[in-house]
Amino acid sequence: MSTAERIASAALAILLDEGADAVTMRRVAAEVGVTPMATYRHYPNRDALLRAVVDAAVADLTAGWGRRGDRGTFEERLDGLTDDFLDFALGKPNLYRFVVTERREGARRFPEDFRTGGSPTFAPVLDAVSRAVRDGDLRDGDPVELTLAVTTPAMGLVQLYHGGRIALSEQDFRALCKRTIERVLDGLRP
Repeated sequence: MSTAERIASAALAILLDEGADAVTMRRVAAEVGVTPMATYRHYPNRDALLRAVVDAAVADLTAGWGRRGDRGTFEERLDGLTDDFLDFALGKPNLYRFVVTERREGARRFPEDFRTGGSPTFAPVLDAVSRAVRDGDLRDGDPVELTLAVTTPAMGLVQLYHGGRIALSEQDFRALCKRTIERVLDGLRP
């Protein structure tokens, strides 16, 4: 493993365990066993390091999210994507918070980054919703806004769950998210 890869790996481990605030160039250097200046040879600053680490982690995490393609009904595809999302949000909460809720340079912004497929977490759901509209499973409408309507209630619930405001087991919380999405879909079906 190269020094740059070791630096990225250490930064990701700190981010996953303790959150983005704990990722400093000095801390990462200490974890790798190099001088802080050595980290700057590979990453010009902390933001560049975090951006590289997070982009790679999210790409790895979401690589299979669209794998369902045309298989199954719209509801089955959406159910699988919801599982993928919840695996990410609940399994890697510090990465989720950094990617989804923290204000930072270079973060994807609605609507353009979402409309062009720039969000690896949003794009597979947008594809499923676009197909559902085309197939008549959902009412006609802007697929980006329909996808936002489908996804944001679960994101809001995850915020409450992470904040300790929902006192359910993970299994019951996942079921709550799916029931909530189903209620939204009820209002979007023809």
